[in-house]
Amino acid sequence: MTASALASSPLDRGGDRTPVVRVDTAEVARQHALLTAALPGVRLHYAVKANPAHQVLRTLAELGCRWDVASPGEIDAVLCAGGDPADMSYGNTVKRAADIAYAFAAGVRRFTFDAVGELNKLTEHAPGSTVMVRISTSGAGADWALGGKFGCPPDVAARLLEQAVRAGHRVGVAFHVGSQQRDPQAWDEPLATTSALRRVVRACGADLAVVDLGGGLPASTLEPTRGLADYGAAITASLHRHLGPDLPEVMAEPGRAMVADAGTLDTEVVLVSERSGVPWVYLDAGVFTGLVETVGEAIRYRIEALRDGAPLLGPTRPVVLAGPTCDSLDVLYAEHRYPLPADLRPGDRLRLHSAGAYTASYSTIGFNGFAPLREEFR
Repeated sequence: MTASALASSPLDRGGDRTPVVRVDTAEVARQHALLTAALPGVRLHYAVKANPAHQVLRTLAELGCRWDVASPGEIDAVLCAGGDPADMSYGNTVKRAADIAYAFAAGVRRFTFDAVGELNKLTEHAPGSTVMVRISTSGAGADWALGGKFGCPPDVAARLLEQAVRAGHRVGVAFHVGSQQRDPQAWDEPLATTSALRRVVRACGADLAVVDLGGGLPASTLEPTRGLADYGAAITASLHRHLGPDLPEVMAEPGRAMVADAGTLDTEVVLVSERSGVPWVYLDAGVFTGLVETVGEAIRYRIEALRDGAPLLGPTRPVVLAGPTCDSLDVLYAEHRYPLPADLRPGDRLRLHSAGAYTASYSTIGFNGFAPLREEFR
């Protein structure tokens, strides 16, 4: 049986079946307004990978949002939602030559890279485009650090910028301070590096066309976070401290901050048991059904228990939470024990808040025969 057949099998039919992510597009619009207010003058490029659903993209397109895309598929999704290719930034630093050519033919004129081989592909297949070198960051302070795979050190970035200028590109600097960043000052150090790289570019007779602040602005997870206004104030101060009053274009790539708080994920309790005296609660959603960010217990969602649609109250006990598949990786939280109702039983539900980002887009197409994570919109 195919994954699509599984998704529509009799056991999975019904409008109230779980697991399901429910996304409020009005809340997406509200988050866009909050981000715009927090980062005045910064052009917001929504990180499509966070939630590429058409309803989300259409909402943001109607608000005039710009786009951070990572593949031809995301380019097509944005175009289908009414987005303009001139407002797209191709942020993935690992691109097939054919994909660069596809993007360029579609009208995309901004690309990110962090290696000489990638720059050579851009020069050949996207001539005259704006190219941004991605510098590495430590990711300190982030729940989901991103520094290991992407970015280059400042000395390499300087050489790449010089080569890009010689090749006729407008140039910029990009970085990402890590997803769910809890320190509003995390942007200061990479902006100081950006200032030094600007001097290199100016020595070549050019200037930075754009600075990309990346993502990292947080959603409302279990641990308290500062408000978006605090982040905006810290970032704005760092921009002016390091780049002065003559700022280049400044962009950012909010993904989680744009859509996470707009969504909740409902999952049903399948089994409650004890293993070596420790209570385990098994759910019908897991690592392979949209909760990849629980790996390493990196993202800890706010969770409430429900019975027949009402909050389940009463005494609690700390439990291990696990998903439904036969894979031993499918354990959500073992070190952090969520206090859940002691009388929790199969058929009850857990609601994970701020789950509108990196859930459905991370779900497998049907690992172990479980249907992909479903989404609903309002």
